[in-house]
Amino acid sequence: MVPLLKAKWIPVCHNLCMCGRYNLHDMPSLEELKVILPLLEEIFPPARRHNVAPGTDISAVFMPDAEAPPRLDTLWWGYRPEWAGDSAPQPINAKAEGVTTSRYFKGAFAKHRCLVPASGWYEWITTAEGKQPHYITREDNRLLWFAGIFARRADDKLGCAIITEPARGSAQDVHDRMPLCLTDDSLTLWLDPDLTDRETIRNVVKHVDADAFTHWPVSRKVGNVRNDDSSLIEPI
Repeated sequence: MVPLLKAKWIPVCHNLCMCGRYNLHDMPSLEELKVILPLLEEIFPPARRHNVAPGTDISAVFMPDAEAPPRLDTLWWGYRPEWAGDSAPQPINAKAEGVTTSRYFKGAFAKHRCLVPASGWYEWITTAEGKQPHYITREDNRLLWFAGIFARRADDKLGCAIITEPARGSAQDVHDRMPLCLTDDSLTLWLDPDLTDRETIRNVVKHVDADAFTHWPVSRKVGNVRNDDSSLIEPI
């Protein structure tokens, strides 16, 4: 179950944010997507990116308004609702434990939820030789869907944050948190604007099993966002 608890969270973004870098190197066809997202009507094929960083446009499935069908388009990775003002923080993550109760997030959680497709994500482990990046992905190489929220920003962009939860399975070896990865049969429910109650969503939306994940060390080149090629996910 999605752990939507009652703890409060002050939105901040700093170097310890998680998830802060991910990979999207493959996408299913529109026909394959419609199997798990039958209401999807528009698709703007995302570019293959091996080093997706905050502060950029990222691929996401979302409903621009409650009457529109879901579409695969882009959102700005940096959440700051227009009512918050220019000095407000721009978190890239929102903790599952507080996303339903924080004034900053709860409106978006109720009405503006999104899905971020990913092949896997990166996290760093501190070692005697320095910080060593690891790539975390599914054992079966299937596409991941990160749960997210979005809001219109003062610059008129739609900005999003990826929801995180306590790390599970082998992901715990690398970091104490991980993106909230949803099962295929939860995707349409997550996007449904008529589902607004926290407990109802908690009862019908499920995350991917803990034993689905694996990870391995990769090149430190991933630390530089200018590096963006398939060698970044190769084991070292």
